[in-house]
Amino acid sequence: MHRTRVSRFAALGVAGATAVAGLGVALPSASADDAGRYSTKTPTSRGFGGAVTSVDPEASRVGLQVLKNGGNAVDAAVATAAALGVTEPYSSGLGGGGYFVYYDAKTKKVHTIDGRETAPASMPRDAFIDKSTGKPYNFTPELVTSGVSVGVPGTPATWAKALREWGTYRLAGALAPAEKLARRGFVVDKTFHQQTLDNQTRFEAYTSTPRLFLPGGTAPRTGSVFRNTALANTYRALGRKGVSWFYRGPIAREIAHNVQSPPKSSTTALPVPAGHLTRRDLAGYRALFRTPTYAKYRGYGVWGMGGSSSGGTTVGEALNIMEQFPLRRLSSTQQLHVYLEASALAFADRAKYLGDPAFVKIPRATLLSDRYAASRACSISLTTAMPKPTTAGDVRKYDPTCGGTSSTGTTARRDTENVETTNLTVTDKRGNVVEYTLTIEQTGGSGLLLPGRGFLLNNELTDFSAVYDAADPNRIQPGKRPRSSISPTLVLRDGKPVVALGSPGGSTIITTVLQMITDRIDRQLSLPQTIADPRGSQRNTAAVSAEPEFIEKYGAGLQALGHPLTPAGDKFTSASEIGAATAVAFKRHGYLVAVSEPRRRGGGSALVVRPSR
Repeated sequence: MHRTRVSRFAALGVAGATAVAGLGVALPSASADDAGRYSTKTPTSRGFGGAVTSVDPEASRVGLQVLKNGGNAVDAAVATAAALGVTEPYSSGLGGGGYFVYYDAKTKKVHTIDGRETAPASMPRDAFIDKSTGKPYNFTPELVTSGVSVGVPGTPATWAKALREWGTYRLAGALAPAEKLARRGFVVDKTFHQQTLDNQTRFEAYTSTPRLFLPGGTAPRTGSVFRNTALANTYRALGRKGVSWFYRGPIAREIAHNVQSPPKSSTTALPVPAGHLTRRDLAGYRALFRTPTYAKYRGYGVWGMGGSSSGGTTVGEALNIMEQFPLRRLSSTQQLHVYLEASALAFADRAKYLGDPAFVKIPRATLLSDRYAASRACSISLTTAMPKPTTAGDVRKYDPTCGGTSSTGTTARRDTENVETTNLTVTDKRGNVVEYTLTIEQTGGSGLLLPGRGFLLNNELTDFSAVYDAADPNRIQPGKRPRSSISPTLVLRDGKPVVALGSPGGSTIITTVLQMITDRIDRQLSLPQTIADPRGSQRNTAAVSAEPEFIEKYGAGLQALGHPLTPAGDKFTSASEIGAATAVAFKRHGYLVAVSEPRRRGGGSALVVRPSR
């Protein structure tokens, strides 16, 4: 449905844009410094008239003021995402992609946009093999810090498509608040400072990146003001000239050149392999409408993202498996045990069957059927954890009566999705809802800052399996979209939203969303409790990856059932957290509960248009 679009900032000028975006206007729910910068985070807000929640107070503030100015959920989502490109440049931005889920309150229909990055048309199957050794590059920091890891960005096309189809703002209007934010700067917090330090060696592999992100040779100090004038200029030009300027104009030429000839530092020890992206690849990119996934869970309709994301299908299958058990009558340990076992089974099927639907025939109807779920649930015992990794089910032959089920031998493959991304949730006064997860993959993406443009390029192609296997649905193929775990999710009842939620976290996105749904529906936690609950993630691996608090709170009971637990995180990041979720719950009479993380990734900011007292 097309709606009349206006540039709501056009008649206001820069000063008016600042006021509209709320940059420098203090409201009771937040406080600003003398320059109008917001750094106070609000984990939970309750009220009416619309809501925005993200990991960042500046970005949430931008979206909120778009709603206050009469914009709808799509307008506010794009404006918030653009602001996150300023304040969360290591997790999102113009150089990346993502998945956009939209609920239209008038039609009560769910729509989705696949803005995933694509592989170059000339990408060889051995792109990740070091020709000097004949072996795959080490994953990090070597492979991720490269031109060969860069896919065609999908974020600008996603924004333009969403606004054109459902928004009321033009692209220039949606980008204006983020442009202003980039010019006047934001206050550096501990997370931004630490993420910069974590990536210093990777950033120093290039000549372009340190100029912006390592001023004086080190990370910007906490409490300082970080400005990105180059990004502000890029946003302004993109808004004025349109998305074709990005994909067919000078930006496309510059991306292709820098991917094929990375601006490698003469002092780096990293190989920084060159990539294959061309101007033709960029010119041919399209963000795609996809049919959303659907699973019915205990009377609720759960809508998610279909291929090229594996998120909606895997979440839906796991929920269907869990529905075979009366979780409310079980202990907390048994509830979590079933959640972990169902996750492992769904992840085994994910590895076997899911990939880009343009290249892979996905048996989605079977994977999301109750009969297939019943057959998979036959593998779960309430007293003992199954050995892992387990095998995929056979979608052609299965028995829901547990009289004998078939499985297929599947080699467990290393999951290479990184844990950093960003997520936002928006709803407006009309009841429209957007759940949007966007990313540049690794924290800091490829590490390659496009010179003079102010944004980092992604390393999304490392989401392909590193070693080519003709039986692998996620193998490298030219023009293909790598499999993703991004899982923006809407839970509806009788056609109306009950909760909207999503999270970053690589393949742990699926388990985070799944755990949040079972926390909310089965364990009957409040939404703030659901987001704060310690997380454990079972992705068909020998051990459960878990936050320290999860191990402390639930470890003894789960280990007694045979679940080994290991602390989350790895040697390449200082974080031991899983996800950084956002969510909105929809109550009676338009009452909203907007929630962000109270502490993960430094905490988030959830705001409502009219707070309740």
